[in-house]
Amino acid sequence: MKHSDDLREFLDQLGEVGELREVHGADSHLEIGAITELIEERGGPALLFDEIKGYAKGQRVVTNLITSSRRFAMALGLSFKDESQLGLIHETKEKLKGLKAVPPKVVTKGPITQNVQEGSDVDMRQFVAPFWHELDGGNYIGTGCMVIMRDPDQGWINIGVYRIQVHDRNLLGIYIAPGRHGSIICHKYWQQGKSCPVVVVFGAHPLLFIPAARAVPWGFSEYDVAGGFLERPVEVIEGKFTGIPIPASAELAIEGECPPPSEQVHDEGPFGEATGYYASGRQSIPVIRVKRVLYRNDPINLGAPPLKPPATWSISRELSSANLWLDLERQGIPEIKGVSMMRSGYIAVVAIRQRYGGHARQVAMAAMSGPQGVWNCRFGVIVVDDDIDPTNEGDVMWAVATRCDPVEAIHIIPDTLGNWLDPIIPPEKRARGDITKSRAMIIACRPYKWIKEFAPVVGASKELRKATLEKWTSLFQTKTLNNPQDHR
Repeated sequence: MKHSDDLREFLDQLGEVGELREVHGADSHLEIGAITELIEERGGPALLFDEIKGYAKGQRVVTNLITSSRRFAMALGLSFKDESQLGLIHETKEKLKGLKAVPPKVVTKGPITQNVQEGSDVDMRQFVAPFWHELDGGNYIGTGCMVIMRDPDQGWINIGVYRIQVHDRNLLGIYIAPGRHGSIICHKYWQQGKSCPVVVVFGAHPLLFIPAARAVPWGFSEYDVAGGFLERPVEVIEGKFTGIPIPASAELAIEGECPPPSEQVHDEGPFGEATGYYASGRQSIPVIRVKRVLYRNDPINLGAPPLKPPATWSISRELSSANLWLDLERQGIPEIKGVSMMRSGYIAVVAIRQRYGGHARQVAMAAMSGPQGVWNCRFGVIVVDDDIDPTNEGDVMWAVATRCDPVEAIHIIPDTLGNWLDPIIPPEKRARGDITKSRAMIIACRPYKWIKEFAPVVGASKELRKATLEKWTSLFQTKTLNNPQDHR
């Protein structure tokens, strides 16, 4: 399969294998959001919406683009040979381990330059910005978007995924959680009394979106990671107003500036977020003044509306898990046998083969302090033995129920970095602007001090299971299992 960084070529590839469906005539007010949610819950294909009510024909949006393991693997060019969740996470981790950074290449033009609007010609209301959830505070054009900034001190390019609301023809709202790289960069400009130059890309190949949605270390550009997956440079054009590189094959992008909050803010939200709640409420937050718009003919916006877990988490579960696995290995921690972010929420599960006293706690502490996303949840990490499949939540919770002594094996860490999206922050703390929180790490391993005396696990051995499956092959065929009377 040809590996491309063009969204349209990727959609063609999905169509060839039955992973894409076109939808015509849907309403952008709630209907696109509801269809997206119902199809995702049922494990359905990616959806390309056209002839959308209230928009010109050719103004399109694609959703559920990488919400399946197969589509995620296709996006990154992975083989997904054994089709198991842990196998895909391991393959992703190995790909990341051998990844060579490939910086982007500047070109003079590309599909993104087919249409250009500046100044009074700018009107963001022409592009599809669905009203995704019933209690949202407005129309959000940016859910699967990429926000691109340049660090003013070191000059490196950062790409993050933050939500973008349409306020007016040339005014957007941008919500960035505290501690994210984009927030740090913005504050650097604001502390100098300057507006932060910014580019927002609203439709791009998931090869670019996936690194932007996950934690890449400070000082490293997501463009270089995407180029590593692509095995060639991502072609970019330099923004006229910002000088920031813009993917040449992107669908829709804007150049603008984000002024200091002391100069201009706008009420934003609420918005149904990835935690499964409308937790951030309505706040006065920073804005983007749009200076220039670039877009392809018949542009396709990438919609990735947050849904209540487990649906929304599948967007980047594999990459998050692989990143954490690789991070633990790079810290020199031995015998990491599997890592998975739980589908039911922001909890990392790490499977290890215990080799020494304190091994499990060492793993938990390393995972909790790392950059790979576990900072966002209260129960940050569960450590299990290597006989537990970390992608099997039934196995994981059985280990918690039978191998975790709450007094000895649940450790509470107070006063850690929080997030406005956390629904359990008390109103009085929110009023003070205090979003710190406690977090817990759970050790659900056999106690190392008496691991040899721990009760054996019930179940057929691997050898017995293999022999039984080989002898009774016909009994375990799908047709037989669906028709139990075939083998009375």
